[in-house]
Amino acid sequence: MFKKVLIANRGEIALRVIRACKELGIKTVAIFSEADAASLHVRAADEKICVGPPDAALSYRNIPNVLSAAEITGADAIHPGYGFLSENAHFAEVCESIGMKFIGPTSEHISLLGDKAKAREIVASRGLPVTPGSPGELKSEQAALEAATKIGYPVIIKASAGGGGRGMRVVNKPEDLARAFQAAQAEAKTTFGNDAVYLERYFLEPRHIEVQIAADHRGHVVHFGERDCSIQRRHQKLLEETPSPAVGEKLRKEICRVAVEAVKAVHYRNVGTVEFLLDKDHNFFFMEVNTRIQVEHAITEMVTGIDLIKEQIRIAAGQSLLFKQQDIKLNGHSLECRINAEDPEKFTPCPGMITKYSAPGGFGVRVDSALESNMMVVPFYDSMIAKVITHGRDRQESIARMRRALDEFVIEGIKTTIPLHKRILDDPDFQSGHVSTTFLERFLAN
Repeated sequence: MFKKVLIANRGEIALRVIRACKELGIKTVAIFSEADAASLHVRAADEKICVGPPDAALSYRNIPNVLSAAEITGADAIHPGYGFLSENAHFAEVCESIGMKFIGPTSEHISLLGDKAKAREIVASRGLPVTPGSPGELKSEQAALEAATKIGYPVIIKASAGGGGRGMRVVNKPEDLARAFQAAQAEAKTTFGNDAVYLERYFLEPRHIEVQIAADHRGHVVHFGERDCSIQRRHQKLLEETPSPAVGEKLRKEICRVAVEAVKAVHYRNVGTVEFLLDKDHNFFFMEVNTRIQVEHAITEMVTGIDLIKEQIRIAAGQSLLFKQQDIKLNGHSLECRINAEDPEKFTPCPGMITKYSAPGGFGVRVDSALESNMMVVPFYDSMIAKVITHGRDRQESIARMRRALDEFVIEGIKTTIPLHKRILDDPDFQSGHVSTTFLERFLAN
């Protein structure tokens, strides 16, 4: 097992990893930018080291600075959390080359599966269901037009190196494709440093279903059931739940089987998530594999009782999975609301000073956050500041518990999306489980 882990991240995920390391008896190192010097994750770690100014490109994404911090503090492993360097194949490769253990998949897997177009090709070659789309990356607007004509409109242009909803454009008719193609390329280049894009059929009102998996060095792969991440705004998830109200036992077995087969196809190692679209007829199609821990991993932990961060660390240390598929039981229902520092009506960022902070508690409630009173929410990073997770015997109890938790949650000094989440929980369509990726668009319009 590792003796000391450097956490190459900030906020709630950094604090989450620190807590897991403490339970495993591992010393921790927190890196921070100048803007985060007083942050809770910095105080919680055994050691701390500044890696640069507020700009993430000069601090949290600064590979030489992060690796220097690991060397100076004597860390023997790095946990990247999510975002920042978590899916950076070059960073993982450099770690491998200098003997620093990267707590995640290999650089080869990150590179291979990070290219969404190539991942689709691999999965399709195994006879597994993939979303109809272009055979690979599109080199020109003309190639995109030809592919769209074969697939049929509407289509969606996606960045091959994409994630988080960036580098995506929906196209409803041929005359709009050229402009959308250029816009998707430009955003992909700016965000990911790679302007490669591909094209898929755009399904109307699908569900976004994902399967959590873990794989060890011996080729053992298990799944932890599915999550429903359909409530999104501009491809950014707002609320997740498990199990999905749209997935019965037969479909669950099949979609989870395909997820396991997909990662086995590339001999994947460590924790990951296989993402699918589910159409109105309950046909599902592979989209991509996320080669990191997900923001919404907590709801899977709530229904399985398994600490996924610890599993990441154990697998990276060369240990085998401690359980088989038949040992994993899904108990009850769990919801997660992502609380963002945003105006809930305009969705504009709302940084500022937290003048009062009081987190909810009680049976079946978990809050993952690094907030506290008299803390500044800085404008340099992602606006998510907390996650509220509830667990109940069934979906109804989990919803009721979430409603109660959000009523208890006090964050003053800035605006947050808590009021929006309360309104979603009260919506009849949400309560009945009739949601899709277009739910929020209709909800806000009404």
